[in-house]
Amino acid sequence: MKKRIRFTAAAAMAAAIAPLHAEESAVTPPVEVPAAQPAENMPETPADVAAPPADAEKTESGLASKVLTPGTGDQKPTATDTVTVHYSGWTTDGKLFDSSVKRGQPTSFPLNGVIKGWTEGLQLMTVGEKRRFWIPADLAYGENPGGGRPGGLLVFDVELLGIKEVPKVPADAEKTADGVAFQKVSPATAEGKPAEGDLVTFHFKGSTMEGQDLQDTHQQPTPPTVPLAQLPPEMKGMLGDMGPGEVRKAWLPEARLPGGFIVAELELISFKPAPPAPEAPEEVAAVPADAAKTESGLASKVLTAAPEGAEKPKATDTVKVHYTGWTTDGKMFDSSVVRDEPAEFPLNGVIKGWTEGVQLMGVGEKRRFWIPADLAYGENPGGGRPGGMLVFDVELLEIVK
Repeated sequence: MKKRIRFTAAAAMAAAIAPLHAEESAVTPPVEVPAAQPAENMPETPADVAAPPADAEKTESGLASKVLTPGTGDQKPTATDTVTVHYSGWTTDGKLFDSSVKRGQPTSFPLNGVIKGWTEGLQLMTVGEKRRFWIPADLAYGENPGGGRPGGLLVFDVELLGIKEVPKVPADAEKTADGVAFQKVSPATAEGKPAEGDLVTFHFKGSTMEGQDLQDTHQQPTPPTVPLAQLPPEMKGMLGDMGPGEVRKAWLPEARLPGGFIVAELELISFKPAPPAPEAPEEVAAVPADAAKTESGLASKVLTAAPEGAEKPKATDTVKVHYTGWTTDGKMFDSSVVRDEPAEFPLNGVIKGWTEGVQLMGVGEKRRFWIPADLAYGENPGGGRPGGMLVFDVELLEIVK
């Protein structure tokens, strides 16, 4: 458990998926702080950097380009291939904002993991070719992207040095009703398949098409148990079609990875009906008058008192709890109760409101917390995390230590 509690049932594969959905870097490919280079490594600003010249080719998307040096072969990359290039990029006022040439080091990346203008443009090139691109804002980062990324029309000189084809999905793979490719590794050992309202317990081992490991739940103390309905659609469809004990190798779409897929080994261990979801409190929208408040702004209310003399945890302790969380509009965003699986975590490894609040509780106590944004994830945290004030019902089951 890191600096937040698990807030979505899809967290079973979050460690594999989250890094792949990280925001694109400031330019394409990733910006590095360039070390001092000899003057001869400084690319010369093109004379036609302000706008595409009359002799530039244009595609239907608006991408303009001009061949500077012809290629030496006829092989062109596909969107799922990894390419190695040298490049330099300018804004239309002639400002160089990034250059592998200046750094003296080519760069490699999956072609479907960069801006649209690069994904489209490099598929026009052959190995050895050097081409100049005029990439309109809608195929780059937009007009005013922020985050240090350059806006408006961008100009790139790109030399395609090599193409690395990644493995493909086997032609004989079966497909689910949703079109996800898979192969059966081991058959089911029991009857039945999970339904929409069931909890599923499973193992997930994910890697890239090139064999780089992403996540393996076999390394966790226990396999994840989550509501089937709240898993990502591809996993929901796959596990919902499996029987207990069945193992499948599946190719889950993930555009930012080389080859465009996560290669997943999925094992359905068991399934059972999910407990009913806790109802949102009537007082979820605002802190009630009878709630106690701390100096930090944390508000709480005891729902079930702890037995007399019950031990309270310290910030350095590991605790086991049941909890449910809502946003102030009454939307439940996470619940260990629905998963029928208590959460266990070091108390100093979660959001500030939890670290402070759970220390107020004795074992056996149930308490409702109103956690302001600055003690939770902030007002607009992004990444699927809930923003603003959050409301939690927490039951302290055990101090594990």
